[in-house]
Amino acid sequence: MVEGGKFDRKNDLQYPAEVSNFRLDKYEVTVGRFRTFVAATSGGWLPSSGSGKHAHVNDGKGLIASGGGGFETGWQSAWNTEVPATKADWNAVDALACSEAYKTWTLTKGTNESLPINCVDWPVAYAFCIWDGGFLPSATERDYAASGGKEQRLYPWGSDTPGMNTALAVYDCYFGGGAGSCTGLANIAPAGSVQAGAGRWGQLDLAGNVFEWTLDWNSPGSAECVDCAILTESTNHVRVGGSFASATSWLQNFSTGGVYTITPKPYEYGFRCARTP
Repeated sequence: MVEGGKFDRKNDLQYPAEVSNFRLDKYEVTVGRFRTFVAATSGGWLPSSGSGKHAHVNDGKGLIASGGGGFETGWQSAWNTEVPATKADWNAVDALACSEAYKTWTLTKGTNESLPINCVDWPVAYAFCIWDGGFLPSATERDYAASGGKEQRLYPWGSDTPGMNTALAVYDCYFGGGAGSCTGLANIAPAGSVQAGAGRWGQLDLAGNVFEWTLDWNSPGSAECVDCAILTESTNHVRVGGSFASATSWLQNFSTGGVYTITPKPYEYGFRCARTP
């Protein structure tokens, strides 16, 4: 559970926000968890149109889009084609294999089941969270959790700068002994490996291991938001949190990681889900 409240997005006094209570998964989605989702979609499951909203806010209408854009739409049927429909589709070379050296997905169960799933694009992450009974967190919610809300932490764990090791976060290729030079899967840690780096509400890997998709693009210049008011665009979404290959600066809570289109899936991308309180 993440207890809602007021804070400043990106630790900037110019961009205050108010967040309602919500739950955020303790762990990034792993290969093992994702495997059951692959089985479900291979059996014909797809999100229903309009599903995946923040149904606990605004009388079930979901988040408010800033700029007078109404409420979040939930899943759109136009995205159905972005979710592989058969096992053969999932096993295709481009489905979950954006990098031979760094892909965590395997066609059959193996030693990667506890690693975070990567090479995932935004629609697939969104669909998984709907299937799993939740939704993708908004950029504001994810920022709020990583900042410890009103504590306005520089990093999820506090203000201590991580050293040249993995004592607080999996980053800069230090996991697996890379010391600034990544070599492959050995540099990606099993989800939740670094307990000392936990956020205020217990979530692990909020900084490092894999960047995480969020629901939306939260425009830094938008007005004060209520219940995580957002600027929702179907083609622009934020990745946050830094990755196993990121420098220290990407781990800080004022770093968005950038705004990206709906379907890129580099090996640094993963996600976690949020849920109603």
